[in-house]
Amino acid sequence: MTDSHVWTVDDHLRDADPAAVRLWQRIDDLIGSFGPVTRSVSKTTITFKGTRRGFAGARPWRTGVRGYFDLMRELPADPRISGAAPYGRKLFVHQFRLADESELDEAFAAWLREAYEVGCGAHLGP
Repeated sequence: MTDSHVWTVDDHLRDADPAAVRLWQRIDDLIGSFGPVTRSVSKTTITFKGTRRGFAGARPWRTGVRGYFDLMRELPADPRISGAAPYGRKLFVHQFRLADESELDEAFAAWLREAYEVGCGAHLGP
């Protein structure tokens, strides 16, 4: 693909492992259930944007899904979180890796919902 190629979700899903595609689709469906979301697709990831800003990104990977999400706090240690770093004054960007659908549990879904609230401007409050 050339530098002028406009990346699509299908580009990321096309040659990915079917289990990774299913897991990505579950994440996409979950995030879409929170409210208005748009996707911005680049060569490196599919970014999810709320009404104010991007709050998460994910793409299929060789052994599952890799991505990130932004929270107003740093999460305690969890094997799914490969790192967290401050981003600005109020946010922490968390890098994640999910190997299978069992890891997309209620706790992970709650983190994504919390990130969605950041995407809607929760970090702009007092």
